[in-house]
Amino acid sequence: MGGSLEKSRERAQETHQRLKLLYDASVAVGTTLDGEEIAQQLVDVAVQQRFADFATVDLAVPVLQGKETPDDSTTEMRRVAVGGVRRDSPLHPVGTLITPSHPPGPWIGTAAIEPDLQTSTTWQHHSPEESRRLLDYGIHSLITVPLHARTTLLGTVNFWRSQSSRPFEEDELSDAEELAAKAAVSIENARLYQQVRNSSEQFQRLLLPRLPDLHPFTVAADYRPATTPGHLGGDWYDAFRLPDGACAVVVGDVVGHDLRAAASMSQTRNMLRALLYDLSTPPSAVLTQLDRTLDAITENPVTTACLARVEPAGEVWRLHWSNAGHPPPLLLAPGSEPEYLAADPGVPLCVDSEQPRPNHIHPLHPDTTVIFFTDGLVEHPRRSLDEGLKVLAATAAAHADQPLQRLLQILADRHPSDGHDDMAVLGLRTPTRPRLPGDATGASHRAPMRP
Repeated sequence: MGGSLEKSRERAQETHQRLKLLYDASVAVGTTLDGEEIAQQLVDVAVQQRFADFATVDLAVPVLQGKETPDDSTTEMRRVAVGGVRRDSPLHPVGTLITPSHPPGPWIGTAAIEPDLQTSTTWQHHSPEESRRLLDYGIHSLITVPLHARTTLLGTVNFWRSQSSRPFEEDELSDAEELAAKAAVSIENARLYQQVRNSSEQFQRLLLPRLPDLHPFTVAADYRPATTPGHLGGDWYDAFRLPDGACAVVVGDVVGHDLRAAASMSQTRNMLRALLYDLSTPPSAVLTQLDRTLDAITENPVTTACLARVEPAGEVWRLHWSNAGHPPPLLLAPGSEPEYLAADPGVPLCVDSEQPRPNHIHPLHPDTTVIFFTDGLVEHPRRSLDEGLKVLAATAAAHADQPLQRLLQILADRHPSDGHDDMAVLGLRTPTRPRLPGDATGASHRAPMRP
């Protein structure tokens, strides 16, 4: 009777431990849309619940890129998660590229158990030298489970036991399979999300223009998509030569984070291009006409924009701009502190098309850089907009001597925002020498600007 009760208690304890393992896995695994983080969550649960002394996850390289991968034994893997009761194990670290002939483990379509690695000739055959290191370390038992979603091989998970634990038993194979199945569903969801995100980002980038050569000026831009899951954006930029010899530059932001915002951005940018090319008027008048046109024939969301013309002005140039509720341009002039060209911003587009819009003018001397940007570069919920603008100006001043494209990359990389929104930054730099009479700036096509 005593022996029967003891066995009953052991079975009850094993059942409890199994349920605890699966419950913890259901709670902890899959709380993110990052496949590598999900893999690490799986490893952590397996080790913390003492199901395994060590665990590793290898994911197919195409899966990490958001692509599908064929379900065969030739798929290249990368180790994305490692964990264990000790940190000095000889298991390959995160980042190791795993090929079918590389790992000491079976590359098969179903789960497999190796209770005694010391006597497993199949396991040792893959890499005798590596197998010997693991055996010498004290690892003696292994369960390998493929991570499958439908017919797609996502990767493999290996559960290892060492000297301090008993060997794996056949009835534990089902626990390993359930852990892997839970993780596989979440990893596949992360892959599908990444696939959609890649397509959305590609769509957004295709809507943005390739900047032309605007000699004698240098023009560059950088765009970064939002890091928030599911967010598309309506940020855009543009720059091109006008028929009257001036250069037009614009940066804008359509309110919203969806396909509608992206489509409205494209519609607004193309409409503005047509108006700029047709109207030899100040930027305020162009924005006013754009606002009236959008109000008449579209249902576009509220949109902010900063539109500028860079015009010849004697031996130098001048910046002639109008702002529709947008952050001000940042001026970097030699020998001067960075300066925001703060002025009356006017109302955003698609708010009140009858509101008057102001114009502003500022001289541009040689080797001066003007930076236009969207609010995604500076907004952060835990700091004021002024603080974000201050950090951006300091970063720009510290790297003002960099080539323009590199400067914009630095600003986008080190942005003071929280990254929840997409961001666009456009820069224009004047030549290092004064403009002389007869310099090629399109003067032969110049027409008088209509008020």
